Amino acid sequence: VFVRLTFCNLRCNYCDTEYAFYEGKKQTLNEIVDLVAALNCPLVEITGGEPLLQKNVLPLMSMLADAGHTILLETSGAHDISTVDPRVHRIMDLKTPGSGEVERNLWSNIDNLTSRDEVKFVIGSREDYDWSCDKVRLFNLSKRCHAVLFSPIFGRIDPREIVEWILADRLDVRFQLQMHKFIWKPTQRGV
Repeated sequence: VFVRLTFCNLRCNYCDTEYAFYEGKKQTLNEIVDLVAALNCPLVEITGGEPLLQKNVLPLMSMLADAGHTILLETSGAHDISTVDPRVHRIMDLKTPGSGEVERNLWSNIDNLTSRDEVKFVIGSREDYDWSCDKVRLFNLSKRCHAVLFSPIFGRIDPREIVEWILADRLDVRFQLQMHKFIWKPTQRGV
């Protein structure tokens, strides 16, 4: 189950969820927990926008974890993750130069990553790839985290290029595609 929260203070030039900047429907924490429970799915991913901008996201994640769900948090990496419930799996972006938001990375977050967390790099060019490789090595991310993800910007770079670079460099990362963009229309919501 995806729980998409409204608003983001970043403007990555490849953002595919700009509608999440302002659209949305107000709901109480209990309403969200009840809606998730009705779907009878053990895995819940909190995404946005930027979830950590919502004042009630921390108690929401704890309530969902208390209800027995496995919780994933997708975050931009621009906000402090140290207060997130330790039961939550954090999937944190490190914004690449090509995002237009590289200066927003909150580098102190790296010290709060655990072996259950993931770091994601969204890559649109060779420059982004090289920058990402440097950060993986500098912060020993492949050892620090459960997974390091390299994901191509849809329509900007051939995914095969990134795969070939990863293989040539024998990099200990996972290649990630946004599969919904291949199965449905890239702009399709709710899939």
